[in-house]
Amino acid sequence: MRGEADNTIWDDRRLADPHGQRDKAARVEAMFDAIAPTYERVNRALSAGRDGYWRRTAVEMAKIGPADEVLDLACGTGDFARAFAAASPSDVVGCDFSWRMLALAASRDGPRIGWCRADALALPFADGSFSVASCAFGVRNWQDLARGLDEMYRVLRPGGRAVILEFSMPRAAFLGPLYVFYFRKILPRLATLISRDRTGAYRYLPESVSRFVKPAEMIERLRSAGFGRVEHRRLTIGIVTVFVAWKD
Repeated sequence: MRGEADNTIWDDRRLADPHGQRDKAARVEAMFDAIAPTYERVNRALSAGRDGYWRRTAVEMAKIGPADEVLDLACGTGDFARAFAAASPSDVVGCDFSWRMLALAASRDGPRIGWCRADALALPFADGSFSVASCAFGVRNWQDLARGLDEMYRVLRPGGRAVILEFSMPRAAFLGPLYVFYFRKILPRLATLISRDRTGAYRYLPESVSRFVKPAEMIERLRSAGFGRVEHRRLTIGIVTVFVAWKD
């Protein structure tokens, strides 16, 4: 898969249908291993620092209490896990299948968090192990969205909640088109320049977002997985959406 001289993981052919690739999971893992060293710097730069606000808002919507045990899926370098830890739950565990992302997460100073290398579609935890299962900007990258949501539901206790933060396409009449132009034309070039990425990761980003399920469909997917009440909130002219779904 990465035998090409330029290390390209996402080329034009695969970007035409990023979610339909049979080896999508392997490509996503290789992509994140490659961009791990510059991942946080690029996120801060391209979101103008708003990514921290998005995570804090999602944690606030989760209404974390001192008895909560949190599992953060596709945790990357640990930003979302640390945001949950700042709310003082009983325990936080971050898991990801990219070992380079996990190594960076574990190297950061901060609150005590457990780290586990695991596939979000086959979690090594018993049924009902956690009261919160979260994922920031990761469900879009799963090979099988339905299976991943089923796993979130399985590891939650009754009364637990799934907290998902994901990119979405804006609906604002004036700013929306400007953002779409930035997102599809400027962001990939700027991110590639900052990160010196050669995998196609930042070309994959806008294509994977624009071709992913819309917020209304995500709500239906959560209900199909067994969740009852689902709340959602669009942030920053709708470029990200927070979903909180309760297991009855």
